[in-house]
Amino acid sequence: MTGKIVSHYRILEKLGGGGMGVVYKAEDTKLGRFVALKFLPNVGAIHESPLQDPAALERFKREARAASALNHPNICTIHDIDEVEGQPFIVMELLEGQTLRERLAVGARGARPSLEGERRSPLPVDALLDLAMQIANGLDAAHSKGIHESPLQEMPTATIEPEYLTSPGTAMGTIAYMSPEQALARQLDARSDLFSFGVVLYEMATGQAAFSGDSSAAIFDSILHKTPVSPLRLNPELPAELERIINKALEKDREVRYQHASDLRADLKRLQRDTTSGRAAAVEAPGTTRPAEAAPATGPKPHGRRTWLAAVLAIAALAGAALAFRYLRPGPRLAGLPLKIVPFTSSAGRKGFPAFSPDGNEVAYSWTGEKNNNGNIYVKLVGAGVPLRLTTDPGDDFSPSWSPDGRFIAFVRLSKAGDAYYIVPALGGP
Repeated sequence: MTGKIVSHYRILEKLGGGGMGVVYKAEDTKLGRFVALKFLPNVGAIHESPLQDPAALERFKREARAASALNHPNICTIHDIDEVEGQPFIVMELLEGQTLRERLAVGARGARPSLEGERRSPLPVDALLDLAMQIANGLDAAHSKGIHESPLQEMPTATIEPEYLTSPGTAMGTIAYMSPEQALARQLDARSDLFSFGVVLYEMATGQAAFSGDSSAAIFDSILHKTPVSPLRLNPELPAELERIINKALEKDREVRYQHASDLRADLKRLQRDTTSGRAAAVEAPGTTRPAEAAPATGPKPHGRRTWLAAVLAIAALAGAALAFRYLRPGPRLAGLPLKIVPFTSSAGRKGFPAFSPDGNEVAYSWTGEKNNNGNIYVKLVGAGVPLRLTTDPGDDFSPSWSPDGRFIAFVRLSKAGDAYYIVPALGGP
C-alpha cells in the first residue's frame, strides 16, 4: 500500500494493524497535512463483515458521523469516512508520540512479563493520575454524546494497539479489556466502558494485566469469576485510595460499579489533589503494611494534550473490544511469544459468530453446512468432538448467545416471516 494514492490521500507508511484492520500514515494532497487512514477488515464470514451487511455498514457510517461531532482535547478527531473499491476507511487525526504500551515498558527492568510477553513497570503515581484524568475526561465527553462500547471502534482512536492473536478469531489483548457483561454477550452501556477503564488503570498502576490466561476461555473465566491481585500488593507505593477506585471500577456487578465517568473522574481529581498535598499516603487500606509517610512519586509529565496519546490508547482498549472480538483474524507471530494456531473446525461452508459457553468448554456458532445453505446453530467442544446441530429451520440462524447458566442458547433467525429471537436448549432437544 505504501506509495498508493487512495482518493486524495497518498499512503506513506504502515503504522500498525490487527484484527480491526490496518492503520497507515498518509498525506492529504488537497490540504497538505498528514492524517491516519484506518482500513476496515473484509472478513467474509457469515453475516459478520460490515462490507457484506449493508445495514451494518450504514450503522457504522451513522455512528462515524456521531463520533465526528465530538470535539475534545482527549479524543482523537475523525475527519472523514470514505470508501474505495468497496473498502471503507476512516480518515483520522494523526497523533504522534509515545504509546501507553511504550510508556509502561520504560524502566521495566526486573518487571514480570505481562500478558503479551513484554516487561512492564508501573507508572509514577502523579503521571498515572494525570493520564487517568485525561481518559476520564474523554470518556465523559463521549458518554455525554451517547457513544459507548459501540461497534465503531475508531470513534475515539487514532492508534490501535497490536492485538496478540493465539487462535483464529481471538485477540488476547482485546479480550483482556472486556467487561463481564460483554464477555456474556449482554447489552452494554457506559458502565461497561468504566470497567475497561478500570482494567487500564490497573495495568498503569501495577504494570500487569488485571485478567490473564493461556487462552481466551481462561481470560473469560478470569473476567467473570476471579478477583485481580491487590494493586497494593503488586505496587506498595500506591495510595490506598487509588486501589479503592480501581476495585470499584472493576466490580463485576455493574450496579455497584461506577455509574458515570464523571463520578470516577471526581474521585481521581480528589486523589490527585490529596496526593499533591501529601495527604493520600495517610489513608491506609485494611491489612496493608506501608511506611508512615511517602513522598509523592515523581516522573515525567505529559507535554501538551497529545504527547502520550493517553486517552486515545486507553479508549482504544475500551471501545475496541466490542467489535474486535467478532472481526479479529490471525496476525503475524510475535518474536518471543510461542503461539500454536489450530483450526476450531475444518469442514467446508461458511462459519461465524463464535460464542464461548460460560465455562469456556464449548463454542456455539453459525454454520451454513458444507453446501453453503442457510445458517444453523451448532455447538462443539473446544479441542475435540463432533459439532451438535441445534437448529434445522429453513431460515437463517446466527448470533448465538449463551445463558449465564449455560443451559440455553439464544439466537437470531431471519426468515420470510420476518426476523425473530429464539431460544434452544444447549444440549439439543425440545
